[in-house]
Amino acid sequence: MAVRTAPLRPAPSSAGRTTAADDRADALWAMERSLRRRGFSAVAGADEAGRGACAGPLVAAACVLPPGRRGRVPELADSKLLTAAARERVYTEVVERAVAWSVVVMPVPDLDARGMHVTNIEALRRAVWLLDPGADYVLTDGFPVSGLARPTLAVWKGDRVAACVAAASVLAKVTRDRMMLELHERFPEYDFAVHKGYITDAHSAALDRHGPCPEHRRRFVNVARAAAAHAGRDAGLTGEAPMVDDGHMRTVSGEPR
Repeated sequence: MAVRTAPLRPAPSSAGRTTAADDRADALWAMERSLRRRGFSAVAGADEAGRGACAGPLVAAACVLPPGRRGRVPELADSKLLTAAARERVYTEVVERAVAWSVVVMPVPDLDARGMHVTNIEALRRAVWLLDPGADYVLTDGFPVSGLARPTLAVWKGDRVAACVAAASVLAKVTRDRMMLELHERFPEYDFAVHKGYITDAHSAALDRHGPCPEHRRRFVNVARAAAAHAGRDAGLTGEAPMVDDGHMRTVSGEPR
């Protein structure tokens, strides 16, 4: 289902006219208003943070905002478009105003064991299931999520066009960023406080220098390469060849056989 609603514009007056920013802010709530007019009173948004990072957990969130003025969270937008300080302010407002919200954390071992996409969908599903009260309709950011037992729609760039998805994106992003700050205290050599586990030149250099830590995702090529390189260096120091059994092939000194 595609919904397109033009923002309402007040008649010109001496008090002034609406701006482009006003129109964009109003449009952020248009999809939810349309769904409520169709009888779906509780519209949930679901989104995740950390899918593209090579270190740290994946965090998914779901949120139902109230209708009317109370649901108009100041500064609400896609979390990636906000500063860290603005995200914290929006996070506080969303938590205080939401009818229901939830956050699900998927640790690195789960991501390595099951793969990113499968774990991502499961995290979004769990986040929606945890909403209390539950939603009548669910909007997800980009990915369709099956098994929700209620109407659902995957919305391209949903965190930029639907308020409830934007709210979920802020909940997920702030939660994950806080966790990455804690990981920085445990593993300061990787500077997680700055890049939050995403691939940057500084992060890549730290991986090459120190090898991966337990919070790095072994399914990422750069992490696997750094792990193999450090295993080779350690083997060179001991004079032994490392052997890694991945269940499908055996590797000695990096050569499959």
